[in-house]
Amino acid sequence: MKNSIAIYGAYGHTGKFIVAELSRKGYQLILTGRDEEKLQQLKKQYPNSTIKAADISDAASLDNAFSGSEIIINCAGPFLDTAEPIIESALRLGIHYIDLSAEQKAVLDVFENYAEKAKGKILIIPAVAFYGGLGDLLSTAVTHDWDKIDEINIYIGLDSWYPTKGTRLTGDRNHYTRLTLKNNQLQELEPSVPIDWNFQNPIGIKQVVSLPLSEIITISRHLNVNTINTYLSQNSLDDLRNKDTPEPEAIDEKNRSSQHFSLEVVAVKDNLKRTITAQGQDIYAVTSPLVVETVNRILSDKKAKTGVTVIGDFFDAADFLKSLNEDDITISALEESHL
Repeated sequence: MKNSIAIYGAYGHTGKFIVAELSRKGYQLILTGRDEEKLQQLKKQYPNSTIKAADISDAASLDNAFSGSEIIINCAGPFLDTAEPIIESALRLGIHYIDLSAEQKAVLDVFENYAEKAKGKILIIPAVAFYGGLGDLLSTAVTHDWDKIDEINIYIGLDSWYPTKGTRLTGDRNHYTRLTLKNNQLQELEPSVPIDWNFQNPIGIKQVVSLPLSEIITISRHLNVNTINTYLSQNSLDDLRNKDTPEPEAIDEKNRSSQHFSLEVVAVKDNLKRTITAQGQDIYAVTSPLVVETVNRILSDKKAKTGVTVIGDFFDAADFLKSLNEDDITISALEESHL
């Protein structure tokens, strides 16, 4: 058995994908969260795991749950509520921390409140997920030899969106102003006109609207870029906002839904344009290989750094993307052209 990993919110929709992949890789699992009954049910699938109920309002229960682990993976949103108490526990115990936050405010708060506290103690990496982490990795890989970038545009196309309960809870909780990057500064998002974008097969042409998420924060933390925009397909937002849209339903052996995605990054410097695309099935499921590869690399680094960082800055982005299984995510070759 490999190192012990604590997964908070292990029985949640995305948490289950991460637990399954960590188990397949041979890690020793500590399954934790607020609901003892759900933990007991999950343990039936992973009899060699340890379960420890813990609540974010009870610091002692968190410390007890995470004690003995090498890394804590926080899968329980809204991260505006869960990140701080779990990071505080990680600091007390000297354990590295990862989360899946798409919430800009949550990521900003982690940098503001823990950048100094974590130095020399633990590693903290927020937003290791489809929203946030994947766009960061692609943007970093496509601009790897550029010291200055004029613009990064991220286009996210979904053929549908079956939101989980956690996604809906986060949407209800996250009432903060959305930020974008303009003139190398975070600024309030201004109203914009929808545009059409061709995502190619299997997504096709979709109307997209400006909707910045945590990748604005992660990318701007380490790339010298003037402007960052994120666009999300309008049809997926319509699904999200429709209260009658069902939750994801598994259709294959990996328990993925039928949803397909395409995330395209277009970077511009002077008269050059570079493009790279990631495609795959199920935005919740694809978070799992991103998290597990992050765990693998942290634990294999004998000189692990400390402090707050982001996935695109901490790792070799191109190498990280190449290591991912094509059944989980397909990365296109970098394309370059003149404007």
